[in-house]
Amino acid sequence: MSTANSFSKEERIAFENLLEGFNDQLVMSKAVTVFSNDQTMMARAGDIIRRPMPYIARSFSGLDQTANFVGKTQLTIPAAIDTIRSSPWVMDATELRDALQENRLGTAAKQKIASDINVDVVNAVSTLGSLVVKRTVAATGFDDLAQADSLMNEQGIDYDGRYSVFGSRDYNAMAGNLASRAYVVEGQKAANAYEMATVGRQVAGFERVLKADYLARLTAAAGVTVTVNGANQFTTPKALAASPTGPLQSNVDNRLQALAITVTSGTVKVGDAFTIAGVNNVHPITKIDTGQLKTFRVVGIVSGAGGTGTITITPAIISGQGATDAELAYKNCTATPAAGAAITWLNTVTTGVNCFWKKESVEILPGRLAVPSDQGMAVMRGTTDQGIEIVMAKQAHIENYKSLYRVDAFYGVSVTNPEMCGIMLFNQT
Repeated sequence: MSTANSFSKEERIAFENLLEGFNDQLVMSKAVTVFSNDQTMMARAGDIIRRPMPYIARSFSGLDQTANFVGKTQLTIPAAIDTIRSSPWVMDATELRDALQENRLGTAAKQKIASDINVDVVNAVSTLGSLVVKRTVAATGFDDLAQADSLMNEQGIDYDGRYSVFGSRDYNAMAGNLASRAYVVEGQKAANAYEMATVGRQVAGFERVLKADYLARLTAAAGVTVTVNGANQFTTPKALAASPTGPLQSNVDNRLQALAITVTSGTVKVGDAFTIAGVNNVHPITKIDTGQLKTFRVVGIVSGAGGTGTITITPAIISGQGATDAELAYKNCTATPAAGAAITWLNTVTTGVNCFWKKESVEILPGRLAVPSDQGMAVMRGTTDQGIEIVMAKQAHIENYKSLYRVDAFYGVSVTNPEMCGIMLFNQT
């Protein structure tokens, strides 16, 4: 059985300090947007909400526009509050004599959950970011970021709110490039790079370049002689699709597309990055060919277990082949891949996945846990500057004088536009 519980004054102060620590350590969540939502509505909708993607309009020449008045297609993506991070611990009556020990355990919980949230943001971009910068050399500094800047410019992405994160070794190599320069610019970048191994802010079009001590790793692609299996594999953007089981319609996730492939040997896996022969990138607004092959990511295996079969890719191939208004408005490449078109892997060597993104393309959805405070538990709540609710609960047991503590966060991370996020791979062949 458990007794009624309440927090002491010291524990309340410790929780306030813990919350302040979250604000300091949630570095990645400050570089994305936060979508506040109605928790009652989210509970009724299974914690999934449709988030709109930006409209892209078309323009026409001439005075008479009679034939051009057509409805526009609003694209949406599913975003979910699907992650609970919890750090529990127990203390007995002898351990509770040392208040500092309780504070240290709370601090450890804060560090771990804040790290979890940061990692989830980075992993979301690492998984769905479709802009791929392949570097055949180690990190060098400005030139690396300039490649990412060029790719984002060709996507028509505004300069405001561009962020990037690099693993410690790659980041320090880039800082070394700045430190070796003979001049000092805004914020004394060269001096700071030398003294603190800092790349900093406002570099090569990026608002901030962050250092991370955690990065996902991407193993080398193993599929050999992989080609597109069949012609006319393109996507027509649509808001809704008919349900196969009845008259109801369901929303369509236009970020993704199924692609049939032929694999001679080896295995295609989730995470692989590739280009397709004859499929160039176009500027999303002007529709002008950039002269660069469009980059794609494998995000799922539908059939074939990585051999000949069907994979899920991002972004969808919107070539305009069907000539509908939605296709021409959201066109993102020059052509539909031909049957037998060669797929070329970009991740040729196993390496860490460095990331870059536009702030609005990644969202955190805060959730709320309805933890009862009148059923034998003491509960405290607080909200970080980013809107993420932190819950701390305590329950004491009279039978063994043990107190159970836990700190929780409930949230989701979504990438609303993979074509505004990307990865950078160093030391590729």
